[in-house]
Amino acid sequence: MLKNISPVISPELLYTLASMGHGDEIVLADANFPSESTNDTVIRADGITIPVLLDAILNLIPLDRYNEWQIALMEPVPGDEAPEVWNEYARIISAHEGDYQQHLFERFDFYEHARTTFAVVATGETASYGNIILKKGVL
Repeated sequence: MLKNISPVISPELLYTLASMGHGDEIVLADANFPSESTNDTVIRADGITIPVLLDAILNLIPLDRYNEWQIALMEPVPGDEAPEVWNEYARIISAHEGDYQQHLFERFDFYEHARTTFAVVATGETASYGNIILKKGVL
């Protein structure tokens, strides 16, 4: 048993976060994201929303201050609006990291970039365009 680790962080996710190095990226994928066909390393976090998971993860890892962006989001297709959950992400990230830079990937570019990430966490997030990529930093 470990102290001070959120119960939403599974042993597999904890191992993955600890195994990641500086500059490695992890996708927190919404429930609609094609996780299994996008990356060979998929961690299931069914029923957990991304804001809850994001807060727990940012208690454990820093974001990369040596990169032009620390997080990336999937840009909504023309005609769709940005999800309200992005405001929650901003609040959580700012509380842990202060100022940060984000990058927007076009939908299919996001999928392609996700193929190169360390892992994908398949969550229960139901917000469309709720996906977020975190770039791990150094302590």
